[in-house]
Amino acid sequence: MLRDELITVFGGSGFVGRHVVRALAKAGYRVRVASRRPHLSQDLRVMGVVGQVQLVQANIRVASSVERAVEGASGVVNLVGVLAEGGRQNFSSLHAAGAEAIAKAAAAAGIERVIQVSAIGASAESASRYAQSKAAGEAAVMAAVPTATVLRPSIIFGTDDGFFNMFGSMARFAPALPLFGGGSSRFQPVFAGDVASAVLAAFESNSARGETYELGGPGIYSFKELMQFILDETDRPRFLVPLPYSIGTVMGMVFEMLAILPFVQPMLTRDQMIQLQSDNVVSDGAKGLADLGITPETVEAIVPTYLGRYRRHGQFHEKSEA
Repeated sequence: MLRDELITVFGGSGFVGRHVVRALAKAGYRVRVASRRPHLSQDLRVMGVVGQVQLVQANIRVASSVERAVEGASGVVNLVGVLAEGGRQNFSSLHAAGAEAIAKAAAAAGIERVIQVSAIGASAESASRYAQSKAAGEAAVMAAVPTATVLRPSIIFGTDDGFFNMFGSMARFAPALPLFGGGSSRFQPVFAGDVASAVLAAFESNSARGETYELGGPGIYSFKELMQFILDETDRPRFLVPLPYSIGTVMGMVFEMLAILPFVQPMLTRDQMIQLQSDNVVSDGAKGLADLGITPETVEAIVPTYLGRYRRHGQFHEKSEA
């Protein structure tokens, strides 16, 4: 049964956004997906009954389009973000100024429920410009809408993720996978579906208003452990080669230079190398998924279902015995 509530989702056509749209639609909300190229996201319409999911054009750098996108909505989700900068799609314009524009438009429309999806590690004191911009976005949202909820996920996994898929694909051709800084950095991967459930729970919980939640899965892994997991699941015997962060920084610079070519996305950036030098796990004492009533899925339960595509014979490949 449809509810008489409309939620606008900025960035709803992306990897995590699709999970969020599905969760909101399943819960009966009407969903308005605001994106720069709505014509490329027609498949989102089938995530609900006829007319439940709307697609509208909006550019968060254009205030008037943001205002139109939130008109008549009772809630707003901001999922807009990039891992690597390109042209006008940079950290400052998207994570900071964009978040501020969305929050101010929501405040002007009298919307009190805003969910800002940020990232673990967001900090104005960080050496990473990505982390700085995420922190600036959080501050701008809370200043405009004090009842907003901030969600900070660790690296997010799921069928179309950019982490396990990238290294799984790399393992098909590369003789080795890099362990920057020896691979000691720790991560707490969280399932995209659980992030979507957190968005829904935050909307429906009065106690979540004005709060910040750090979202991590049930397991904490070193970078080395994740690389070995990928090699085991893809059945690709490869070397794991420790590399100093300085080498990774040079590699990031090269990839950034190659990214000036059309349709080329850098596999690694210098800013990501800065982020790799810090653990990406839920802080001690931070509110998390459990506080939102969510039991998270494990990496071991979900990731093997899609890493099989990188085995020599795909899903029909029989893994070698250890």
